[in-house]
Parts: sequence; structure tokens; C-alpha cells
Amino acid sequence: MARRKSDDAAKAIGVGIVMLVVLAIALIGGGIFFYESLFVFVPTRHVAIMIKKTGLDLPNGEEVAPSEEHKGVQREFLKEGRYFRNPYTWDWEIEPAFEVPAGKSGVRVRLVGDDPAYGQLLALNENEKGIVSGYLREGRYEINPYLERIEVHDPVVIPAGHKGVITILSGPLPPDPNVLLVPPAANGAPYVGVQEQTIDPQTYYFNPYEERVSRVDCRSQRFNLADKKDMGFPSKDGFWVSLDGIVEFRVKPEEAARVFVTYNEDHNGDDITEEIVSKIILPNARSFCRLEGSQSLGREFIEGDTRIAFQKKFQDAMRQNCDPLGIEIIQALITRITPPEPIAEPVRAREIAKQEEKQYKQQILQQESEKTLAVEKAMVTRKTELVKAEQEVVKITTLAEQEQQVAVTKANQELAVAEFKLEAAKDEAEAVLARGKAEAEVVQFENKAEAAGWQRSVEAFSGDGQEFARYVMFQKLSSAYRDIMVNTADSPIMKIFDSFTPTSSDSAKVKP
Repeated sequence: MARRKSDDAAKAIGVGIVMLVVLAIALIGGGIFFYESLFVFVPTRHVAIMIKKTGLDLPNGEEVAPSEEHKGVQREFLKEGRYFRNPYTWDWEIEPAFEVPAGKSGVRVRLVGDDPAYGQLLALNENEKGIVSGYLREGRYEINPYLERIEVHDPVVIPAGHKGVITILSGPLPPDPNVLLVPPAANGAPYVGVQEQTIDPQTYYFNPYEERVSRVDCRSQRFNLADKKDMGFPSKDGFWVSLDGIVEFRVKPEEAARVFVTYNEDHNGDDITEEIVSKIILPNARSFCRLEGSQSLGREFIEGDTRIAFQKKFQDAMRQNCDPLGIEIIQALITRITPPEPIAEPVRAREIAKQEEKQYKQQILQQESEKTLAVEKAMVTRKTELVKAEQEVVKITTLAEQEQQVAVTKANQELAVAEFKLEAAKDEAEAVLARGKAEAEVVQFENKAEAAGWQRSVEAFSGDGQEFARYVMFQKLSSAYRDIMVNTADSPIMKIFDSFTPTSSDSAKVKP
């Protein structure tokens, strides 16, 4: 019995603890829930739209509470952050902030407020509902979606070669409402209507409910006259002459606004090319062709002169008629003229004959020109050769003169050397002559001395030279002979001495 009581007490204690834990959890959860219900958490890039549960009822026709005393959606909203609000009195909605994407523009539209005045398109005052003047650039905007909304629009890009025509849709009326283009306002907002001033190529952001920008192509464009149907005119003799041509034109940039207002039909948008062609180019081209073409016969359009004159007048007339309308004619060409076939063949044959005649005459003139040119070339060649020959003569003459001067200088030098050598030779001849005379005199003196010696020797032999000669011979021979054996009677060698043998007369002369 005692053990059972202790078990019951333990169970009671356990149940009490569990109940305490559950109560604590309930208190904590209720506290957290109560805490969360008292605070408004607005995350980043969001707003909190406050809705009052208690207060005065909204007046008839009102959608948003005019003040905090009224219940319903409030005008003021909470931005990102944490705020304390009584959940019994307030309720709220978390909405993302509106973002205008990059490269776009936004237009504010008020959803509540007074109606604008009669004829007023924009909400000019803060208490008026409708489209707000101006535009918003890219970015994040915190708005109350019950009070206003933002529309996103693309910008207008004016490409190169275009002009932008501005049309003001909301604003004061111009002083003269019957003009095509509205002059700029002296002060304040511009007048309603198409503005005289155009804008250059660029990207423009604007409010499309406040103004409109139209693109006018001012680039060069081409149009074939016979593109859609037969283009022609009746000739003077009643034949139908067909033609085709190319007209190159463009809208004058300074006249872009006037041309756009005058010829824009709106069904083609900003493109006014078809209107320009149908209302300016074609009417003027047809008018000229019919008036000018009816003054000439059909066969005349086969001839080159008439075609050239017609072409020139056509271009001048198109430029003169289209320029005041704001269209510049860059070029107007007649590319083809088709005369009637019954007269085309004979006239064409005659025209071909004329052309051939002109061609032959031209060939003759060309040959004459070639002949004259050949003669002139030959004369030029001859003159060139003469000039070269004269230059060669001058060159040779100059070279000869230079060589002559060099030769004369060299001859003068050689003459001077020869004269110098002549003088030296003269001096040397005189020296040789003097030396020869001196040697001759020495020889003479030696001969005289030798002759004197011989004379003395001959005188020793009593002046008989024969004896002296014999003596000398014997003296020479005596030293030359050692032994000799001869027959003295008839020996040839002894006969040599016969001439030196003295005769009786010689011996008589020798004797004293």
C-alpha cells in the first residue's frame, strides 16, 4: 500500500512538470506571436501599404482614406524597416517597390483625386487624378499602388540621317491655330501643335501623353518612274511614247517638320516616302513629260539630241518644282524612252546611219589627229636628237679643248725641260770640247815630246832616220829571238832585213 502511494505521487509530479513545460512553451509562443503581430517588417525594395481597421467610414466616391481618422487604405505608406503598429487597429500589405528598367522611361498616373478641367489632358495639380506631366528615368520608386501607378515606355531613338518632329499634345493653344507649324513660345510651356524646331539624331526620353516625336527620313531615296504602271505621254503626232527613269530625292532637313505635317497621312506611321512619291514626285514627273513631250514628234525621241535635251529639261524642271515643297531632287534621269514601233524601225535605221556617219567622221578626225600627233612626236624626237647631238658636240668640243689645254701644258712643260736639257747639253758640249782640246793639247805635247825624243835619237844617228828605225827594230827583235836557224842566203825571213841593210851610199853617209 505504501509503494502504490509513492508511485502515484511520482506520476503526479511528472504530469505537473509536463504541464509546466507545455505552459511555458505556450507562453513563449504566444509572446512571440503577440510580438510579431505588433511589429511591421518591411524588407528591402518593398513598401507596406497601411489599412486602418477602425475609424470613420469613407465618404461616397472615395477609395482611399482622406486622413488617418478614416478607416481603409491610407495615403501614407511605410518604407523598408521595422515599425510598431497595433494589430487590432491596423492591417498592412507588403508590396514591391516599382522599378523603371534601364533604357526605359516611366509615366506616373494618379488613380485618385479631382477630375482635371475641361479640355485638360494632364493632371497639372497635386489634387488632380490622371496622367502626371514629365517622366521618370530608370530607377526604383516607392509608391502607393492604390494612389498611383507607373507606366513604362520605350524612348524614341532618332537614327542617323533622320530628323525628329515634335508634336506637343498638351499645353496652351497657339495664338494662330490655323498655321501648320507652331512657333516657339516666348515664355512658359510650348504651344500645342507641331513645333517648327526639329531635333537631331539621338535617344530621347519623354512623356508620350505630353508630346510625340516622329522620325522623318532625310536620307537619299530612289524611285523608278515606271515602277507601278506605264509611264509615258502622247507625242505631237499622236503616238504613245513610254519611258522609265530614276528620281533620287530626299527631304530637306530644315524643311522636315513642314513636309511631315503637309504629307503625313498617319496610316503609314512616320514613313512619308509613299506620300512624297504619290503627291510630289509622280505628279510633277507626269506633268513635265506630257507638256514637254507633246511638243515633239515621236521619231524625234529616237534621235540623240532630242533625248539629251529632254533629259536635261526634265532634271531642271523636277528640281525647280520640288524644291519649294521641301524636297531636294539630287538626280533625275530618264533611263529609257520607247517610241512607237511603227516609226521606230525606219527612224532607228536612219539614226544608226547618222551615228555611223558621225563615227566615220570621228574616225577621220581621229586619224588626222593621230597623223598630226605622229608628226609632232617625230618633230619632238628630232628636236630631242638634235639637242642630244648638240650636247654631244659641246661635250666632245669641251673634252678636246680640255685635252688640248692639257697637251699644250704638257708640251710647254716638255719644251721647258728640252730647253733646260739643251742648255745642259750645250754646257756639256762645251765641257767635252774643252776636255777634247785639253786632251788634244796633251797628245800634241806628248807627241811633240816624243817627236823631240825621236828627233834627238835620230840626231844621234846623224839625222838618219833610217838608221834609227833599224836600230829600234833590232832592239825590239833582239829581245824577242832566242835561237834562230835560217839559211841566210835565201831565207824569206832574212829578206825582211834586206831593206834595213845599208847600201854603200848609206854607209858612206854614215861615215864621218
